[in-house]
Parts: sequence; C-alpha cells; structure tokens
Amino acid sequence: MIIGVPKEIKNNENRVGMVPGGVRTLVADGHTVYVQKNAGVGIGIEDAEFVKAGAKILDTAAEVFEKSTMIIKVKEPQAVEIAMLKPHHILYTYLHLAPDPEQTKGLMKSGCTAIAYETIQNADGSLPLLVPMSEVAGRMSVQIGAAYLQLDKGGKGVLLGGVPGVKRGKVTVLGAGIAGTNAIQMAMGMGASVTAIDISTKRLAELDALYGSHITTLYSNPDNIEKAVLESDLVIGAVLIPGAKAPHLVTRDMISKMQKGSVVVDIAVDQGGCIETCKPTTHENPTFVVDGVVHYCVANMPGAVARTSTFALTNVTLKYARMIANMGVEEAAQKDKTFRPGINIYKGTLAYEQVANDLGLTYTKLPF
Repeated sequence: MIIGVPKEIKNNENRVGMVPGGVRTLVADGHTVYVQKNAGVGIGIEDAEFVKAGAKILDTAAEVFEKSTMIIKVKEPQAVEIAMLKPHHILYTYLHLAPDPEQTKGLMKSGCTAIAYETIQNADGSLPLLVPMSEVAGRMSVQIGAAYLQLDKGGKGVLLGGVPGVKRGKVTVLGAGIAGTNAIQMAMGMGASVTAIDISTKRLAELDALYGSHITTLYSNPDNIEKAVLESDLVIGAVLIPGAKAPHLVTRDMISKMQKGSVVVDIAVDQGGCIETCKPTTHENPTFVVDGVVHYCVANMPGAVARTSTFALTNVTLKYARMIANMGVEEAAQKDKTFRPGINIYKGTLAYEQVANDLGLTYTKLPF
C-alpha cells in the first residue's frame, strides 16, 4: 500500500502521524511511505531521519494526498484537506465526528473511508488509541489549571497545594476514566484537596480503595455536581462517551455561581464538552472568561507537548496502520473486532451509529 503522512495544519499542532520507527516497520512490510517536507520538524524530527528509515519526502500536502492510498494523521482533517480526499482514500486519524457535522458531511461527500482512532474499542469498552492522549491531557489539565489560578493569568490567586497554615485549593474532576484518573493523580501530587465524580460506583470504590481519605468520591448526579463545582477553585471536565457527544454536566447557572477567578478545564471539548459554557479554543488563544470564570478549552491539548504526545500516540497507532496496509480495511475489520468500530465512514456512508444519532444523519451498517 502507498501511505502518506502530511504535515498537520491545525493551529499550533506540531504532532506528526508517524515517526521514523513506524516508517521503517511499514517499509519492511513492503509498503511505500511518503512524508510531507518538514512534517516532523516541530518536534525535532528532521526529514533526513524519515529518509533514513525508508520514506520519500514530498514538498506539499497535495502531492502526499495525490500519491497515497492511506493518509495517516493526528488531528481531524481541515476543510482544505477534506477537499483533497477521494473515494479511494483511507483516512486514519482522530476524527471526533459527533460534535462536527461539517466535517462529517465533508468526509461523506468525498467518498473516502475514514478510521477514527478514538472509536477503536476493546471488548471491555476501553479505547486503546485514546489512552495515551487521555493520559497526557489529564496530566496537563491540572498543571494548566494551576497556572491559570494565578492572579497574573486572571485567576483568583490560589496555590493548589497551599502552604502550612493556609488551606489547600479544591479541585473537582468530573469523570474518572483515563483522563480523569491522571488528573486526579496530578492534583493529589500537587497537594490539592480533590473530589472525583463518576457515574460508576465500581470506579468510585476503586478510587476509594487506592486513595482512601486522601480523596473525596461522589456519585454523579446534579446535586453532587453543583455542590462540588461551587466549592471548587479548579474544575476538570473529563467525561467521555465513546464516539458520542459529551453530556453537559456543568450548567451555565453553576458557572455563574462559582467564585470569580475560578478555573475550568474541559478535556472533553473535542467531543462537544461536558461544561455548558465551553467552546473549542486554540493554543494561540486558549482561554476566555464567562461570569468571571476562566475557561481553558483547547481541543488539542496534547499538541502543546507534541514530542511526548507523538511518540505516545504512534506507539499504539502503528499496530492498526500495519493491519490496514497489510490486509485492507475489510479484512482487518473481519479479523479484529477491536478495529471494526473504528470505521466511522465507509466509502462515503456513515457507519458509526452513535454519530448518526447525534447528528441526525443516516446510519449505514457495514456490508461485511
């Protein structure tokens, strides 16, 4: 198969869809890999390293798309990239279609087949290609939130860990999955008073067994959420329903009652966000203020630590890239049940039911 790796063009996105080690593996499998010029330069990977691994360098994204069958990216395709997709293309990247009707319709119109990293799903419900970025975003959310609590950044002037004789800052984490658990660990490590809220009593029991009196666990219901949010200096939204739009657990009314200078960080913003007042922002302009509360809602948070994120991501994406390249989408889906739900668009039809339901579009079951 001919595989193309274009340079990411989303705002301040320096990750790259493949590292030289992955190129070497795919070339050894008998495939051809084209990499756009300077695709990895933002994280210190020079073109010469890709060439040494067996890749061929092309000057433009248009050339990469034109020559390739499978396109491997990190973030969802931008409008100019969707315009370059053809029916023969296989797009393999994060998509997050549920809150994005324009992207969904554009991919369907292109006739391509689009595989979403975030919906490749194990039998136990876990999402192996989302895990590393959830780990990164969860850890980042607390250090970012702690920074924006500083007065010079618009916050209320609270140090999360406090100091002897002064109370610690309060952090509430909504959702105790991978991202939420990493946020909890970071917040506890910084010495904050931490409350974890989740709908799974099993998960709450696990957290209680792990951390005991060092953490407060609450079942997710509107009363518990509102009380915790209003008492918090920092609220982390880490709610995920695989492939679906995130529910709004924190309402505009709750935000209006928080203390001025409090901070919210919504990790779930790329799936629509679980905080009603959140909207996607960029690393260039990461925050906005609603009712005196600082909102950080960058949709590609791991892009700020692009080198760490790229290697963590490509560690897990290469397995399925090889499957697609070696077997094709259809055979890979029939042989690996984990891979099958990753197919969101198949030859221009919407093949992921939850996305179809969220966007009011026609769902078409896979024909194999």
